[in-house]
Amino acid sequence: MARIALGERRLVRRLFQLYAGLALYGASSALLVRSGLGLEPWNVLHQGLSERTGLSMGVVLTALGALILLLWIPLRQRPGLGTVSNVLVIGVAMDATLAVVPDAHGMALRVALMASGIVLNGAATGLYIAARFGPGPRDGLMTGLNRRTGVSVRLVRTAIEITVVVTGFVLGGTVGVGTLLYAVTIGPLAQLFLRVFAVPEPGGSSTVVAGRTPRRAILRS
Repeated sequence: MARIALGERRLVRRLFQLYAGLALYGASSALLVRSGLGLEPWNVLHQGLSERTGLSMGVVLTALGALILLLWIPLRQRPGLGTVSNVLVIGVAMDATLAVVPDAHGMALRVALMASGIVLNGAATGLYIAARFGPGPRDGLMTGLNRRTGVSVRLVRTAIEITVVVTGFVLGGTVGVGTLLYAVTIGPLAQLFLRVFAVPEPGGSSTVVAGRTPRRAILRS
């Protein structure tokens, strides 16, 4: 009975981390939008598409995530609860935050929003990944292409992110110092928060990854 109760508590914790992480990811991305100093690579594309279509960024993010999931079929990727939840939750959280947080005026406030958005995004990544319910659609695309083509994860990820940033910028997405700082800091931040939020295994060990940045695990909204 004690073992069953422990397993139930672990499941509750993992589910809490999953949905808290996804909601925080959407909220943190919205802070970067309001800072006006640059977005994460995929959100540059989401913002550009939003500008062109008139749809909210959250709706664009959700729709594009669903389309990317269709690409998992030929790549033979299997979605998990976290994958589907990623598509459904992050966009809603982003739009909800954008609805209540106004555009920042004044460089000090813009920098504060940018810094907060990046750090909270790292925390959200740690929460979500440590829950172990499956990768987001965009990460699954990356790892699927790696397996099907034999090209390294590093090169696949770089090619995808350059493509989405350039396309998003051409469409009107915001590229700036925040984009660069995000690229430089998100790996170490994710590694730190993966350790903080690691869910212990029944035997007392934890699910935390070892010493290097989890290139396959970084959450993409």
